[in-house]
Amino acid sequence: MREVILKALREEGHISGAKLGKRLNISRTAVWKHIGELRKRGYGIDSSPRYGYSFIKGTNLLIPEDIVPGLKTRVIGKHILHREEITSTQDIAKKMARDGAKEGTIIIAESQTEGRGRKGRSWVSPRDGGVYLSIILRPKLVPSRVLQISLVAGVAVIKAIKSVAPLQPRMKWPNDIIIGGKKVGGILTEMSCELDGVNYIVLGIGVNVNTPGYLLTKPTDGVATSLAEECGEDISRVSFVQCLLAEFEAIYDKFLTTGFYPIREEWKAMDNTIGSRVKINEAEGEIEGEALDIDEEGFLLVRKENGDVKKIISGDVSLIAQSH
Repeated sequence: MREVILKALREEGHISGAKLGKRLNISRTAVWKHIGELRKRGYGIDSSPRYGYSFIKGTNLLIPEDIVPGLKTRVIGKHILHREEITSTQDIAKKMARDGAKEGTIIIAESQTEGRGRKGRSWVSPRDGGVYLSIILRPKLVPSRVLQISLVAGVAVIKAIKSVAPLQPRMKWPNDIIIGGKKVGGILTEMSCELDGVNYIVLGIGVNVNTPGYLLTKPTDGVATSLAEECGEDISRVSFVQCLLAEFEAIYDKFLTTGFYPIREEWKAMDNTIGSRVKINEAEGEIEGEALDIDEEGFLLVRKENGDVKKIISGDVSLIAQSH
């Protein structure tokens, strides 16, 4: 309802409460209440006896009223829960998934107090400029294929970045988005499953869009960056989210329909890991070698110093600079 009111205000400049009520089949009092809610969310909406309501300014928040009208998806993002501050979008999304939330439900926050990446690592999530969201998915997959969802999401994030900024991001296996050697985003998948199938997946995506460098705190100095820092100007977070969700839905649908192979080829074209010397910290210890490829399941294949090829299912990958 509020999305329709905003659309009318933006298109017509000013419109009376009576006309809005007639268009929406609600009373003028109900219109007034919706306008009040929009003002609380930060929209500038003027009112006068002569002209009715008029749109003055928008909000910088990632709220459904701004995202949904321009969202070109069938399922992903049709229901969006927005919060100003949250511990972690993953925590709320997992609870909602357990409670039966539909596939495509989005939880998005302006900031996170306990944002996290893989293996519980902290993800710096300041209020000014980031995109932090989680998507509830219910694919018919066996648990061993869940890694592929991270790679699917990585392709979508890179395509979305390229759509909104003149940048050339790359993927570092399995889930880091890199620009110029610095991390600009990350992906986290958590799931509930049985032996033969997935109950749900919660896909977390965090991207430093307009985050100022000084907010990327000391533990990430020299390692993290943002899209705005790299291209020299702020980017519409709403446009980025709309693009990201549309790209993800298209690639996710393709993945479910045709399998992982075509997405694997797209991912490899965006990758910066294959062909590099890598150091990997995994449960069994540390290994070094050359990253050869990702296999049909999405696992990383590494040739060790002794010539053996090892399949990396989970581990922290660092690229080793080559000496010349």
